[in-house]
Amino acid sequence: MNAMRAFFHDLTLKRQGMVVVIAAFLPIIAIVAMGPAVPAMIAHFASDPEARARIPAMIGAPGLTMALLAPFAGLLVDKFGRRPLLLAGTLSYGVFGAAPLLLDSLDHIYASRLLLGVSEGIILTVVNTLIGDYWDDKGRKNWLFLQGLLGPFIAGIVALIVGYATKLQWNGVFYVYLIALPIWVAMVFWIFEPNKALAHDSVGASLKVPAKTPFPWQAALTIATVTFFFSMLYYVFIINGSLVFAEVGVTDSRAYAAIIFVPQLFILAGAVLFRLIAHRSYKLQIGVVLALLGSGLAGIGLATTPAMMAAALIVQQTAAGMTVPTLIGWAQTKFDFQHRGRGMGIWTAAFFLAQSQSPRLVHALDVHAGSMQGAFLTTGLVGLCGALCTFALLSMKRRS
Repeated sequence: MNAMRAFFHDLTLKRQGMVVVIAAFLPIIAIVAMGPAVPAMIAHFASDPEARARIPAMIGAPGLTMALLAPFAGLLVDKFGRRPLLLAGTLSYGVFGAAPLLLDSLDHIYASRLLLGVSEGIILTVVNTLIGDYWDDKGRKNWLFLQGLLGPFIAGIVALIVGYATKLQWNGVFYVYLIALPIWVAMVFWIFEPNKALAHDSVGASLKVPAKTPFPWQAALTIATVTFFFSMLYYVFIINGSLVFAEVGVTDSRAYAAIIFVPQLFILAGAVLFRLIAHRSYKLQIGVVLALLGSGLAGIGLATTPAMMAAALIVQQTAAGMTVPTLIGWAQTKFDFQHRGRGMGIWTAAFFLAQSQSPRLVHALDVHAGSMQGAFLTTGLVGLCGALCTFALLSMKRRS
C-alpha cells in the first residue's frame, strides 16, 4: 500500500495525465470494440459473398489512413502545436466513428472507417507526443504503467457492452465511439500547449528546445520496422478473436464476450511485467513480449476446447499488456522535443499500417491453412522466431 501511495504521489500533472491516458485508448477501443461484432456484421451482410473477408478488412481500414497520414500529422504537430490538432481529432473521431449508425451499406461504412482513421492518426500522434513533452523518462514510464493498468478494465467493459449491444442491433457497436465527446470536453479544460506552458512548470524545466538538429532517419526506420512487425502480430487476435473461438464452438457474441473477459484482465499482468523490467535493456523487453505473444497465438492455434483457448489467450493478453508501453517507451528515447511529433507520427503510421494489413495476412493464412486456428499457429511461430532472434542479438551484444 505504501508503494502504491508513493507511486500516485510521484505522479505529476494528474489531470492532464488522465486525459492523455484515456484518449490514447480511443484508437484501441475503436478496434477492440469491433471484435465481438464481427459475426453479427457478417450475418447482416450475408448476401455479400466476400463478407467474411471484407468485414475484418473494414474493421482494420482506419489503420490504412492512419498509416498514410500520421507522418503528416506529426509534421503539423511540430509546426503548429499539439492542442488544436488533438481537439479537432477527438471531436471528428466521435462523428466519423458513430456514422455507421446511420448507414446500411458496407461500402459507405468502409468509407466512414477510412475517415475515422484520419482522426485516430491525429489523436495517437498527439497523445504520444504529449507523453514525451509533459514528463521526463521516469514520469513517462509511470504514466505508461498506469495506462497498462487501466487497459483491461476499459477493454473488458467495452467488450461486454458490445456483446449485448450487438444482440440488440447489428450496428449497436458504433455507439461506443460517442465516448469521445466527454473526453473532448475534458481536453478543452485541462490540456495545455507544452511549448508555451512548460516554461512555467517545474516538470518541464529540463525540456528546453535545443538548437535545430537533423531528423534521426535511421532511428526512425528501425522503430518503424520493429513496430510494424509487432503490430501485425498484436492485431491477430483483436480482429479475428471471435472467428477463431467459433472454431471451438463459441458462436454467440455474448458467450464470446464472457469467455474473453477474464483473460483480458491479464493485460494487467503485462502492465506489471512491463513495470518490473522497464529498467532493463529494450532488446530484453522486446524479446520477452515476442516470446509471450508468439506462445499465446500458437497456443490458441493448437487449442481444441474453449477452455484451452482461453488459457492460451491469457498468455497472449499478458503480452498485449506489454506491447504498446514497451514500443512507445523505446520510441520516446529516440526523439527530442523538436522532432518528437514527426517521430511519433512515423511510429503511429507503422503501428496502424500493420492494423490495416494484419487482417489481410490472417485471411490469406486462413485460406492457405484451411482454418483460422492454422493462421493463428503460423503467426505464433513467427513471433517465437522473432523472440529467438532478439535474444540472440542481446546475447551477442553482451559477449562483445
